[in-house]
Amino acid sequence: MSIFALRKPAESHSELAGMADPGAKAQPTLFGEFIAEILGSMMIALFGFGVVAQVTVGAGALGGHDSIAWSWGLGVTFGIFVAGTISGAHLNPAVTLAVALYKGFPWSKVGPYIVAQVIGFFLGALAIYLNYMYSLKAIDPGKTLKTQGVFSTLPGNGTNAYDVHIPQALLDQVLGTAVLVFLIFAITDALGANPTPAVSAIAVGLIVVGIGFALGLNDGYAINPARDFGPRLMEWIVGYKDAWLDQRGTVFFWVPIVGPIIGAIVGGGVYQATIARTLPMTLAKKA
Repeated sequence: MSIFALRKPAESHSELAGMADPGAKAQPTLFGEFIAEILGSMMIALFGFGVVAQVTVGAGALGGHDSIAWSWGLGVTFGIFVAGTISGAHLNPAVTLAVALYKGFPWSKVGPYIVAQVIGFFLGALAIYLNYMYSLKAIDPGKTLKTQGVFSTLPGNGTNAYDVHIPQALLDQVLGTAVLVFLIFAITDALGANPTPAVSAIAVGLIVVGIGFALGLNDGYAINPARDFGPRLMEWIVGYKDAWLDQRGTVFFWVPIVGPIIGAIVGGGVYQATIARTLPMTLAKKA
């Protein structure tokens, strides 16, 4: 899940800058942005992995697909509130790459941002694992596929019943991330509506909720390489020996990395080639 480029390089700090003290003059340092991306990503992870762990342990009695979608969306919104005024709240390597390609974000910051995002999701997943460790062990002492899906995505959400294979999962990640980035660009360019920072944060969270409702079957809507790789690494470290594989034993970890990157390039490119070209002059200067 992820997300979210509310930062405009030509502006002071971010589209969320109005939430900060208007009298403050200190500019965020790269280290400050690094920490903000870690904490914002961790916030998404806490809400996202926490709800999936609860639903899994409760076997459906403590929520389901709807509660998962809503909790991921809320996590994104809260993550944006945490990081937005400092780093712009990318919270997603695919988004960072897209704003570097299309919105003038400095390429020198891309690496540090991505590392921070992976660390944040790793730490958030680890915190949830430690919190639910004994409950997860009670239902899956062998650390198998039964609970692997709490922290990392799988084709068909880990079941063969839906006949989802790697090509469908990859396409799903491309499509979901393309939609995500396209809509983030639309929101942050304030197409005629000029949404407030709070509205922007809520809107991006709702995008993730909507993607979860509409595109949650084929691959658990990772739409964020850090959201999958960081937690998958955590799983491998704590003893999920097949963490890099899917339920068929096929190497799968690359799908939620490559798919979102392609999707971000496509979604951002389509937006820039279509909607951005037709913006009113005053808005085009902001875009």
